Amino acid sequence: MAECSGLQFVSPYAFEAMQKVDVVRLAALSDPELRLLLPCLVRMALCAPADQSQSWAQDKKLILRLLSGVEAVNSIVALLSVDFHALEQDASKEQQLRHKLGGGSGESILVSQLQHGLTLEFEHSDSPRRLRLVLSELLAIMNKVSESNGEFFLKSSELFESPVYLEEAADVLCILQAELPSLLPIVDVAEALLHVKNGAWFLCLLVANVPDSFNEVCRGLIKNGERQDEESAGGRRRTEALRHLCKMNPSQALRVRGMVVEECHLPGLGVALTLDHTKNESSDDGVSDLVCFVSGLLLGTNAKVRTWFGTFIRNGQQRKRDNISSVLWQMRRQLLLELMGILPTVRSTHIVEEADVDMEPNVSVYSGLKEEHVVKASALLRLYCALMGIAGLKPTDEEAEQLLQLMTSRPPATPAGVRFVSLSFCMLLAFSTLVSTPEQEQLMVMWLSWMIKEEAYFESISGVSASFGEMLLLVAMYFHSNQLSAIIDLVCSTLGMKIVIKPSSLSRMKTIFTQEIFTEQVVTAHAVRVPVTGNLSANITGFLPIHCIYQLLKSRSFTKHKVSIKDWIYRQLCETTTPLHPQLLPLIDVYINSILTPASKSNPEATNQPVTEQEILNVFQGLSGGENTRLTQRYSITTQLLVLYYVLSYEEALLANTKTLAAMQKKPKSYSSALMDQIPIKYLIRQAQGLQQELGGISLCGRLMHEKGRLSVFPALWLSSGLHSALLRLLATNYPHLCIVEDWICEEQITGTDALLRRMLLTNIAKNHSPKQLQEAFSMLPGNHTQLMQILEHLTLLSAGELIPYAEVLTSNMNCLLNAGVPRRILQTVNKLWMVLNTVMPRRLWVMTVNALQPSVKIVRQQIYTQNDLMIDPLIVLRCDQRVHRSPPLMDITLHMLNGYLLASKAYLNSHLKETAEQDIRPSQNNTMGPEAPEVTREELKNALLAAQDSAAVQILLEICLPTEEEKTQSSNTHSLLKSVHNTTGPKSPELEEEDSLLCNLREVQCLICCLLHQMYIADPNIVKLVHFQGYPCELLALTVAGIPSMHICLDFIPELIAQPELEKQIFAIQLLSFLCIQYALPKSLSVARLAINVMGTLLTVLTQSKRYAFFMPTLPCLVSFCQAFPPLYEDIMSLLIQIGQVCASDVATQTRDFDPIITRLQQLKDKPHEVSGLCKDSPNKSYSRDIASMDPDVRLCQCVENTIIEIINMSVSGV
Repeated sequence: MAECSGLQFVSPYAFEAMQKVDVVRLAALSDPELRLLLPCLVRMALCAPADQSQSWAQDKKLILRLLSGVEAVNSIVALLSVDFHALEQDASKEQQLRHKLGGGSGESILVSQLQHGLTLEFEHSDSPRRLRLVLSELLAIMNKVSESNGEFFLKSSELFESPVYLEEAADVLCILQAELPSLLPIVDVAEALLHVKNGAWFLCLLVANVPDSFNEVCRGLIKNGERQDEESAGGRRRTEALRHLCKMNPSQALRVRGMVVEECHLPGLGVALTLDHTKNESSDDGVSDLVCFVSGLLLGTNAKVRTWFGTFIRNGQQRKRDNISSVLWQMRRQLLLELMGILPTVRSTHIVEEADVDMEPNVSVYSGLKEEHVVKASALLRLYCALMGIAGLKPTDEEAEQLLQLMTSRPPATPAGVRFVSLSFCMLLAFSTLVSTPEQEQLMVMWLSWMIKEEAYFESISGVSASFGEMLLLVAMYFHSNQLSAIIDLVCSTLGMKIVIKPSSLSRMKTIFTQEIFTEQVVTAHAVRVPVTGNLSANITGFLPIHCIYQLLKSRSFTKHKVSIKDWIYRQLCETTTPLHPQLLPLIDVYINSILTPASKSNPEATNQPVTEQEILNVFQGLSGGENTRLTQRYSITTQLLVLYYVLSYEEALLANTKTLAAMQKKPKSYSSALMDQIPIKYLIRQAQGLQQELGGISLCGRLMHEKGRLSVFPALWLSSGLHSALLRLLATNYPHLCIVEDWICEEQITGTDALLRRMLLTNIAKNHSPKQLQEAFSMLPGNHTQLMQILEHLTLLSAGELIPYAEVLTSNMNCLLNAGVPRRILQTVNKLWMVLNTVMPRRLWVMTVNALQPSVKIVRQQIYTQNDLMIDPLIVLRCDQRVHRSPPLMDITLHMLNGYLLASKAYLNSHLKETAEQDIRPSQNNTMGPEAPEVTREELKNALLAAQDSAAVQILLEICLPTEEEKTQSSNTHSLLKSVHNTTGPKSPELEEEDSLLCNLREVQCLICCLLHQMYIADPNIVKLVHFQGYPCELLALTVAGIPSMHICLDFIPELIAQPELEKQIFAIQLLSFLCIQYALPKSLSVARLAINVMGTLLTVLTQSKRYAFFMPTLPCLVSFCQAFPPLYEDIMSLLIQIGQVCASDVATQTRDFDPIITRLQQLKDKPHEVSGLCKDSPNKSYSRDIASMDPDVRLCQCVENTIIEIINMSVSGV
């Protein structure tokens, strides 16, 4: 709007005075300035005010005095004297007429036919007609704007263009809008004024006379504006008008700029307002508002704003570059001036004597950046990166030259300086086109050399652990391994923006790095000399030496150039703390891979060295538990957990790669079992459980990214899988005996609320008990129980770690607890303390306990078992003192150890099978059965050994459940325990006798054994089948079926067991089935019972007399249980019994004795059971007394049949 250049606008001083109605300020205005505000002031003086206060009355007098000397006031007063109601009605009629006839109609109700031009009519007209002329013209423009559908036009109007009548026309315009606000909304009027000449001037006067409408007008103009204002004349006029408004009210300029960003309209206006604000603000060394504003648009989180402003930059570049008046050109010029303003004063790209710089280390021909300019320089670099990478700005030669000058400048050694160098380096990688001439390339190479030389100095002075030296090293490694995408990710992460970088653009930089600056051998040698990061944790962000070592290990550079990295990794693991840095676990994994897997098949020896056993032991020295553990530890818990993770992962990887290594005739050293025994694995796992938050969260996404090799080197982007979860996985695989579910549940009880309450009761006396005092109390045990009980009760208040020093005394004296007269409370307390110790030191505790519980005969020989002995033969645990079998608290401990060592034995044999995998490879070359035949055979042998081991343990435990001869003698006056469990045929024991049998030690031991057997059966159902095919005393069937819930599994294989040729197995199967039918009266049990009856019927016809007697005598009582469980089987069973009796009768038919009465009685019992039920109770005794002298098997079998039938009838009649 160059047409407004000669007009006087309202000054910011005058607008503020109007806005605040400051009469004193208004009186200080000059006449020309006051003339522009007369419409509002006259209305203010003449209209009745809403404010009736005394102060406003005084101000109004001042306003009247101020207006009294102005001649133009009279014409404005005349304008206010018009009948505006009639004027509004005529205007409404004219609008209706225009809508009816079309916008192009020349007829007007407001203005009759004009005799002269609009200007002359205005000059000769009185006030009412002037109002009508301006209103008619303004309505015509507004109608045309509404019909233009957004297309810009410029309306030629004499009334708004004649310089002679501009002030009078402005007066009329202001009065009309003020008196007719509903007809002329100020936003619509402002939109219409953009389409006439001098519209910006009229708009400013209108808003100045209605100052409260400033924000409303600005928002309306912005909302109706174009998305790209520089593209059209209308957009430029709108931008210019809004700039004039903001110059009139500069305090609201930034708010208007916020409206621009919010609506994503008129980007040129936002930049122009920022340029105006930048010129007005005081120049300082901080980051300018222009840099902050443009950076916020391009680097903010709003993608819509970023795209909108990027389009503005791209479109602006397509226009002619010589358009100096464009806002984009002004912005670029201002940015360039700011950049040049902070450049070092002494600088040249043609420095030939750079080689002489080393004469004095701290002197350079380069004048470095001032410290106060470093932050601003970093902000400018990021802005130019965003402009070029996101908005597509193509820098001019001058901009490129000055940018390169800034990027290769040398900042002071401060954290901000380190950040600046990192940004400059990444910008060189991202925009290599900035380096176009050989001189510029030489300058870049010299600057990179300076970076390498000064890196250590910068890190030591600035105190920043993550320096640019690691980034240089990392980029060099990526270039050597051709991982250009990783370099692009690194650059984008450092710059903090996602920009498109073509891999082809990095070709020249790759050549410079790999051939001139960092050869692969130099990179490897330099990486080892880089100091480790002290107290490495996730709180230290940026690029660290660990990232460089990780990439070099991954690319196998150390093994390729025969550089040992073991010491560096060990030192870094020792310098760690919580929260865990996410790069540590991937570093350990790739290090283990480099130890076991050669870099190439041609050179199988090209591997790294593992950490020595002594170095591993050093980490765990002083780790004994108790309150002073942290004081005696040299290394942090993080270091110990990481070393534990390394050892477990190494052993797992070694087993997994055994075949591959054997094929390569290479066998790396495995860590000894003695080393593993000295590492307190369970204690460390407990510590890790309490530090899960600091050791990394669980994330499947992070693990998948890591496994697929796409792991980023940035902590913010890498999702840790968690050290605690990784350790648990390794533990479950290699040490399943340390992951017993019961232990975890017990651990929760020990570390729960009850434990906290017990700790509150802990006294100094309890803390002062020493292991020596405990030993003395044990030595007094035969005569004095009180002191030992008191010390043990105090020890229960201690934590698991604090109990560790007492473990040896506690276990070594367990044999004393087997003597008679030891109170049960002492045994239970020892059991409780043992379980607590089991949560922190299970393996060592188990070995000590097994050795302590050996039989007294063996103690003379002093046979000491080791951990390895017990894993090879878990049954050693059961070769303890026989008195343990009747001490429930100690038997509980023994069963716990047995379960653990059975699991440990499985893991041991699995690992042994993998360790000796080379035995499968050697014979496979000459094997005609195929290469996999040996492996399958060895696997089967291992499974057979484990099955035999488990079944032997079960058989021994079942044998322990049998009462000894002494126990049988003691209970001779009462029913035996096992018969009381399943007493279905005989009379019941008295309640008192039942209680005596249930409260004995044998009963408690049986319950403990049944619980363990249930767990073993559930874990491996094949054990159940194997044990029952082997068989065990039938006296235990009642106990096993009632006490082991998983015995229902036997229903699956009983048909197979009945089909065995051995008579003993068939008898055992039917007896087992009888108990199962009572316990599990299921349809499946019914079908198996029916099968058993059929088998019995079949065997009746094929067995000889002796075998028939041996088979049916123990199995006939089982038929009673079948009938009790399944009454529908009554007919079949009775028929079988009659058939058995008939067969026996036929065998004795040749004898002189008459056998028919017995057969007749059996038939009567079958046909009429109710009639003879009264006699049934006495008949067995009579029959027995009559035939007691007979030893004939058939006669005895017939009597057994009769007794069985009578029992079935009694059971059915009584309903039992």
